[in-house]
Amino acid sequence: MTRVLLEATDRQIVELLAVDGRMSYTDLGKATGLSTSAVHQRVKRLEQRGLITGYGASVDHDAIGLPLTAFISITPIDPSAPDDYPERVRHISEIESCWSVAGEESYILKVRVATPADLEDLLARIRAAASVSSRTTVVLSTPYENRPVT
Repeated sequence: MTRVLLEATDRQIVELLAVDGRMSYTDLGKATGLSTSAVHQRVKRLEQRGLITGYGASVDHDAIGLPLTAFISITPIDPSAPDDYPERVRHISEIESCWSVAGEESYILKVRVATPADLEDLLARIRAAASVSSRTTVVLSTPYENRPVT
């Protein structure tokens, strides 16, 4: 992906929406000194250019019964096997994110589950589905996450 340079106003709009994706065009206009219609046009253009890829809710995972977060590093058991591990585990709903990484592991998965027993079960399902070995890091606390672009 090519790096895109943004003019200051577009960057400000992106930063504001990264903090509050539900910010109204009127409030964006007040913050940037633009009219509501000018902000609307800029946001649409940023979306069309692929710089704004979506809007989402921040979820309290503890409140919805998924307090345990872990990072699972996976390494193929057979290095000559096709590198299709993301597809092999895509159906596993507890996997929130999958990153291809450099280093000893091939991928790192971010998962959320309710209990340590659920994590143990999930690890068995991932190993079976993808034919990988794994190394797991359990998150004790999250001082911050998903910091907005600045």
